Amino acid sequence: MRRLGVFAVCLMASAAWGETPDANTGAWYFARFCAACHGERAMGDGPMQEVLTLRAPDLTQLSAGNDGVFPVTRVVRQIDGRDPMLAHGGEMPLFGELFAFPDAALPAETGQPIVTAQPIADLTAWLESIQE
Repeated sequence: MRRLGVFAVCLMASAAWGETPDANTGAWYFARFCAACHGERAMGDGPMQEVLTLRAPDLTQLSAGNDGVFPVTRVVRQIDGRDPMLAHGGEMPLFGELFAFPDAALPAETGQPIVTAQPIADLTAWLESIQE
């Protein structure tokens, strides 16, 4: 009986980490917050490219540049600011607290979860879906 109680607590705790990442929602976030620099198709050709000091990367090639494996951990950590990028001066989304609350967990390449905000989880799912 005690094991059942522990299982129920673990199940409730895992459900509290938000929804399953949704690539369609991630596409909406990308269009709204990222496409100006990264381009509508995430190929680094957004309309802001002319004024950027550093060229925005082609995000459709992330897996290709990582031996065919989508780099979930690197993507999440660069977007949420744990691995700041020179071009951004800190966390990538410069759009307020929408991306600030860690309420989702994604499986990293190691199988361990990486905790992040649900919008970042959705963005990451979309980015993974567009890899060439």
